[in-house]
Amino acid sequence: MKKLTRISVLIFVVILLIASLASCGGTTDYAGELKLDMNSSTAKEEVTVKLYIDGDTTHFNVPDSVIPGGVLKARYLAINTPESTGKIEEWGKHASNFTKEKLKGAESIIIESDTDDGKWNADSTGGRYLVWVWYRNSADEEYRNLNVEILQNGLAIASSATSNRYGTICVKARDQAAAQKLCMHSGEKDPNFFYGQAQPVTIKELRTNMEAYADSKVAFEGVVTSNDGNNGVYVESYDEETGRSYGIYVYYSATVLGSVKKMLEFGNLVQVVGSVTDFQGSWQVSGLIYDARDKANPYQMKKLGEGYEIPYTEIEIGEFVDGKETVMVGGEDGEAVEFLVSDLLLGTTVSMKDLYVYDAYMTESETDSNGSLSLYCKIGDKRVTVRTNPFVDSNGELIPTEHFLNKTIDVKGVVDLYSRTNSNGETVVSYQIAVFLLENITIQD
Repeated sequence: MKKLTRISVLIFVVILLIASLASCGGTTDYAGELKLDMNSSTAKEEVTVKLYIDGDTTHFNVPDSVIPGGVLKARYLAINTPESTGKIEEWGKHASNFTKEKLKGAESIIIESDTDDGKWNADSTGGRYLVWVWYRNSADEEYRNLNVEILQNGLAIASSATSNRYGTICVKARDQAAAQKLCMHSGEKDPNFFYGQAQPVTIKELRTNMEAYADSKVAFEGVVTSNDGNNGVYVESYDEETGRSYGIYVYYSATVLGSVKKMLEFGNLVQVVGSVTDFQGSWQVSGLIYDARDKANPYQMKKLGEGYEIPYTEIEIGEFVDGKETVMVGGEDGEAVEFLVSDLLLGTTVSMKDLYVYDAYMTESETDSNGSLSLYCKIGDKRVTVRTNPFVDSNGELIPTEHFLNKTIDVKGVVDLYSRTNSNGETVVSYQIAVFLLENITIQD
């Protein structure tokens, strides 16, 4: 009887062990189980990465014979990862980092179409192509299917999977991840997600869709690039998909805590949490959220790093004055909207060279703006205004307009809006370059 009891206990323990192994992940490696058939009639191409976008979108370098221009914007078949390029969603950054890590370490990457006609199929936007992504880490390994691997790790939902070439195994990978409660299926908090009272977004999402966030609390990350000397800084971040930086003005007020000012020093990477407001026709983030008594709270202002370089993107005057660019608004599946380049550049650091100062004006007032300069510059028939803080020489005297007038200069500053009332009483808004440091204007010999 005792032997029987021991055997029963042993059987019970073995059953528990099997159940435990089945639920802790790695039971079936579907991404490795699926094999790439190079002899099938689907289109295939060995590629390299041009840009990492997010968990299910990558731009690949391809021959011009595949896609004119040599860049195939790939949307991964059968999966949909959480958003990380506009409104940031739970597990979005995790999925994006996972995809980037796998492809960065790859010795070879092959993309494959879904159909047997040997053609690359566009998605509903017409600008991206639906692909299966295969990679291997060394020449003596077999290729792994990244679409399936992302599902297998609980970092995507299966999207129209059953109608695709590898749909059956995609569903199995998804179901296994759900059974194992991995990432999106875990019911646990994503350690890389902002769960505070503010909406987590990218600065690009803010800059291209400001009115949608009016009077809302937002949280975003960026590098502090400039201080206007008037209780405000500019914060910007780089967007790989569009290849440009986006910036926003952050007002911290004269009464803000010293610890917040310390966070907002040049070159610091910060998490900004505050409210989007329209101040005299310009968007800004103010009402910053920080509680010094609760420094461990991750859902408020905080410094994330330091020592970042200020980009000062070089721009030609023609592009600044007349340039236009189409940008996807609202994330990767959003709407294509055309913007003035100068509008996209608002709040970002730029540099411009060879500007001839044909006129200049000094502000005379009882305020802090006394001594500020407006330098009216041109290159050919293109004109731009450079607006400065009051600058003083080594004797403490205000630097006059004559210091720059009829000179050719190079400038570094921040794109800003300038509002004035014309003779008809109408408000006229124009883009200008605001320069806060004298050292950022170089007079050419």
